[in-house]
Amino acid sequence: MKFTKMHGLGNDYVYVDTFRQDPPGDPASLAVILSDRHRGVGADGLILIMPSDRADARMRMFNADGSEGEMCGNGVRCVAKYLHDHGLARKERVSVETGRGVLQLDLEVVGGKARRVRVDMAPPVLDADAIPTTLPGDPPIDVPIELGDQVLKVTAVSMGNPHAVAFVEDVVRFPLEVLGPLLENHPAFPGRVNAHVVDIVSRGEVRMRTWERGSGITMACGTGACAVCVAGVLTGRTDRRILAHLPGGDLTLEWPEPDASVFMTGPATEVFEGDWPGSA
Repeated sequence: MKFTKMHGLGNDYVYVDTFRQDPPGDPASLAVILSDRHRGVGADGLILIMPSDRADARMRMFNADGSEGEMCGNGVRCVAKYLHDHGLARKERVSVETGRGVLQLDLEVVGGKARRVRVDMAPPVLDADAIPTTLPGDPPIDVPIELGDQVLKVTAVSMGNPHAVAFVEDVVRFPLEVLGPLLENHPAFPGRVNAHVVDIVSRGEVRMRTWERGSGITMACGTGACAVCVAGVLTGRTDRRILAHLPGGDLTLEWPEPDASVFMTGPATEVFEGDWPGSA
């Protein structure tokens, strides 16, 4: 099985092109094997690039624990780059079918290769039942939630997948490795949740760290950065256009108006190609 290793700001996945080969029979199990950083390729998960009758391609993503996610912002940028660079859709605007629907992506091409991608991530989902969460509010804004012996105020947003955003004093010192899994699996989020901690640099600039549902701490989360942009506006902490500093690099986010799409712009990088000796 041929694969390509790619990343968006260090949020890395193994990509399998099923236009040119059969899809794996058990992608969930394969995701666990490939993601192992000691015995596999090493990644935050597996992404299948598949034919679609609605778009240039369809994306399916599986976390490192084998669970299937609805959406991945860094991953979809890399899918767009793959489509362009590998000749499946040699154009500067491509469409990708995801669990969130069909997204439109604009590519910045340099020397024949896509370097940066701007994604129309669609409007945020703010209805609590649809996020889904049992926290009060549509959406829940700065709602106190108990995590062990600590209380954290979270704002819940969905970008096709669920996110809980907490504004804190210092993201570097925040014990994300301890509280991240508690928040991911909190009973207020029946489908589990991606957890983000954020501190404010200015109204147009934030720093954030992420505990991703099914993968743990990652270098970046594109849908999470979009959720942070929305949460910043909803809580009055930030402007509608922000620069987000993630451990893997920077993303530019914009939520122009309440009913509008969120736009995310960032890099996509191909690392290497390989041939896995078997499939699941």
